[in-house]
Amino acid sequence: MATNHSSDESGTVSRTSSKTSISSTGVEPSATVLASSRAVLNGRLTAATIVISLNSGKVISIHHSVLPASHFPPGTPYVDHSPHILLPGLVDAHVHLNEPGRTEWEGFWTGTRAAAFGGVTTVVDMPLNAIPPTTTVTGLEEKVRAAQGQCWVDVGFYGGIIPGNDKELKPLVKRGVRGFKGFLIDSGVDEFPAVSSTDITKAMMELADQPTTLMFHAEMIPPISDSVGDDVQHSSPPLAPIGPLNEYNTFLASRPPSFETYAIAEILSLAHLAPRLPLHIVHLSALEAVPLLRDARAAGIRITAETCFHYLSLAAETIKNGDTRHKCCPPIRKQTNQDSLWSELLREDDSVIKTIVSDHSPCTPDLKLLPEGIPGSSLPSSTEEVGDFFAAWGGVSSVGLGISILWTEGQKRGVTAEDIVRWCCKNTAQQIGLGQRKGDLQVGYDGDVVVFDDEATFEVEPSTMLFRNKCSPYQGKMLKGVVKETWLRGQKIHSREGGFDAKQGPCGELLLEPRTF
Repeated sequence: MATNHSSDESGTVSRTSSKTSISSTGVEPSATVLASSRAVLNGRLTAATIVISLNSGKVISIHHSVLPASHFPPGTPYVDHSPHILLPGLVDAHVHLNEPGRTEWEGFWTGTRAAAFGGVTTVVDMPLNAIPPTTTVTGLEEKVRAAQGQCWVDVGFYGGIIPGNDKELKPLVKRGVRGFKGFLIDSGVDEFPAVSSTDITKAMMELADQPTTLMFHAEMIPPISDSVGDDVQHSSPPLAPIGPLNEYNTFLASRPPSFETYAIAEILSLAHLAPRLPLHIVHLSALEAVPLLRDARAAGIRITAETCFHYLSLAAETIKNGDTRHKCCPPIRKQTNQDSLWSELLREDDSVIKTIVSDHSPCTPDLKLLPEGIPGSSLPSSTEEVGDFFAAWGGVSSVGLGISILWTEGQKRGVTAEDIVRWCCKNTAQQIGLGQRKGDLQVGYDGDVVVFDDEATFEVEPSTMLFRNKCSPYQGKMLKGVVKETWLRGQKIHSREGGFDAKQGPCGELLLEPRTF
C-alpha cells in the first residue's frame, strides 16, 4: 500500500503530518486530499478539491470548490495549496535517458529526478542513445532491466526503426513500447542508422494495423538530381561550410529549413501505405514545414508534430561564438521563426503542433567542446576543435525546466495554465497511448499532481539542474514559475523546499502495458 507523504514542507496549510502513515485516530488513512482555489480540470481553470486513493493511486473524487478539512474523516491527509495552481503531472514524451551503455551521459536515476523536480511525472525514453538501442525485443529487455528500481517518475519506452528490423516491430508493440522513431538523416550514433524510403515502407506495412505511432526525425539533404535517390540518407556535414566552424550562423546555414520540408514531403508521400497509422514529426523547428502538415491533415492524413522548449525560447541571434550548449538538430533558428512557431501553437483553430517536449539529449561536457569561460566547459582552450559547432555533440539539456521555460516565454504571449496542460500533459499523454490515465485530473486517472507557483522566480544554476551533467544553455537565466511539489499517484515525490524523501526512494513504474486503439 502506498504510504502518506503529504507534509507541510511547502509552507502551505497542512492539516496532518507526513511523518507517519497512521492518523491520530490510529487508522491508516485511505486517501489524501489536495485543494486549491485554482486548478486545471478538464482543460478549465477552477477551484478544486481532489481526493486520491492511497490504495490505487487514482483520483477517486473531485469537487469544484475548496472544501475544508472537516469535510473529510478525521486524520485524512489534507493540504490547501491556494493560491498556487494544481496541474496534472506533465508528460514529457521525448527524453534521452541513455541507459544502459551511455550512463555517463544520463541515466534513469538522475534523469527521472530531474523530471520530478520540474513537475514531470511521466517520461518516455527514446530508443537511442542507449547501447543497445531499443530496436529489438532483446534491447528493450536490457533497458527494462537497467531501469528497475531507479525511476522516480513513471517511464515508458519507444522502439526504433532502423534498416532491417521491420520484423521486430510487432513484437515490440506487444511488449508495450509507446511508439517508434526513425531518422531520415544520420543520427550521430553508429548503432542507430538512418532509414531509407524502402525501410519506411517496410515499417509502415508492418505497423499499418497496429495500435502505435510512427515518428520521424524529419531532416534530409535534398537531392541535387533525381538520380541521387536514397543516397541522400547518408549525410556528412554538407559541402563546404560558409564560415568559421565556431560561429553559430555557419552551423545554422548547414541545416536549412529545406532539410525539414524535404523529409516531411518524403514521409507524406508514403502515408497512403498505412492510412490508419498515426504519424508524428518530432522536434519540428522550421516554420516552412507548417503549411505542408496543415495541407496533409486537411487531406485526411493522420499526422501531427511536436516542438521543443528550446525552439520556443532561444534564438540564433543571441548565440555566441563557440557556445555549443545550443547545438541541436534541427537547429535553433532565428527569432522570426520562433515567433511563427508560437503563432502556430496559439491558433484558435487546429494547430498542427500538438505537443511541446524537452528532447533532453545530454552528453558529457567534454563532448560539447566548450571554450573556457562558458559554464560547463571542461577543456583547455588549446584543445583542437574547441567551440566547433560541427564537431560538438548535438543536444540540449532541459528536462525538468520545461514548465518554467514555457511560463516565462508565455507571459509575453498570453499563454495560460490551460495552454500548458494541453501541450505538455493532455496531448502528450494521448500521443503515447496513455490518455485514459495520464495528462488530466479526472476521476479514474492517476493521481499525478503538480503544485505550481506561477509568480515565483528562480535562476537556473547547477542546484536546479538535476540531470547528470550540468551543461545547459539555460544556466544563468531567470525563469518565472516554480514547481513547489510533485505528486505521483497520490505520493509526494518531491518538494522544492524539502527535496526528495530518501526513505521513500524511487516509486516510478515502468509503463509496459500494450497500447490499444
